[in-house]
Amino acid sequence: MGNDSDSAVFVSSISKENDILMGSLYSVFGILSLIGNCILLLVAYHKRSTLKPAEFFIINLSISDLGMTISLLPLAIPSAFSHRWLFGEITCQFYAMCGVLFGLCSLTNLTVLSLVCCLKVCIPNHGNKFSSTHARLLVAGVWCYASAFALGPLAQWGHYSPEPYGTACCIDWQAPNHELLALSYIICLFLFCYALPCTIIFFSYAFILLTVRGSRQAVQQHVSPQTKTTNAHTLIVKLSVAVCIGFLAAWTPYAFVAMWAAFGNAKQVPPAAFALAAVFAKSSTVYNPIVYLLCKPNFRECLYRDTSMLKQIIYKGSPQSEPKERFGSTSQRNKDTSISTRFSNGQQESHGACVHCTDNAELCHMTTPQRTASILTGSTYTEVTICQLSGEPHADFL
Repeated sequence: MGNDSDSAVFVSSISKENDILMGSLYSVFGILSLIGNCILLLVAYHKRSTLKPAEFFIINLSISDLGMTISLLPLAIPSAFSHRWLFGEITCQFYAMCGVLFGLCSLTNLTVLSLVCCLKVCIPNHGNKFSSTHARLLVAGVWCYASAFALGPLAQWGHYSPEPYGTACCIDWQAPNHELLALSYIICLFLFCYALPCTIIFFSYAFILLTVRGSRQAVQQHVSPQTKTTNAHTLIVKLSVAVCIGFLAAWTPYAFVAMWAAFGNAKQVPPAAFALAAVFAKSSTVYNPIVYLLCKPNFRECLYRDTSMLKQIIYKGSPQSEPKERFGSTSQRNKDTSISTRFSNGQQESHGACVHCTDNAELCHMTTPQRTASILTGSTYTEVTICQLSGEPHADFL
């Protein structure tokens, strides 16, 4: 391909306004994905000793989403604002490979997660044996499976090329119209990386729903006899369904447009349709951290704890916060030393308030009204003034 044709292919075929809008949306998605996935990974690191096997797939999904954000958006955003692809043919190949690798890894990861949830709910005898070692092996298998299809076009099984709208790169969806090997790649990609995963996800959660409706006892036994563990894994199932729905909703428009270009007349597919579908696909990196950080209690509690620790570190480093901190600790000590009791006049009083007056009882009587408390000794009530009491609370106070 000559330089002139390269320049023509890498020029945007949609309006400049649409390119600016696309670049702006990519920027928003990138910031949200970067912050959300980094926080999710940080929380997972802090609770690594208590991670359940199913949560390994949540972490892996976050890694693949973060990989897509870091590898694609820094190239796609300036290209969109510049109204053309800025980085040349080799970077185009790298961009397309990363998009396929991380996208397929996320979908395959969700597929395996649905199978694991189905195993735990529908076949609890086998599901109880699923361990962290099994989870790690499956995570490695997910990356190998995605890598096989991502590296295929680099080995001439299919092709990578600029997107029809010109400011990004992906699989050459028009190649099947004139090349048999490229057609076989697209068919395998569609069957094994979209149709099969979607079918597995659908039937897995359908079986889970039927099992839960048919027997509540099955849900209580699928992880552990302990209710807390059962509830935790039931919550993972619900959140996994939410993430799957969001992910498939984001990627289905792109899959539809891609199949239209691959098996129909590619020239009839508007470039704007590819651009809009690509924007939806990039939004998939945001759903996972939002769902799990906001809806999963143990992740949320760990995040709150980390945030509180960070605030304490910041306040300790600030000179202005020291007096407040000292005041706060002093007032806390005063609260701890004062023990509230009910007196004969029906009001609350504190031992700690009168302990300071014990050295000078006269002053205490002059400055504060005389209040009495009743002490039960055997069957006899004894009424004494407050300042005659010791600093230690009496068990026989009334």
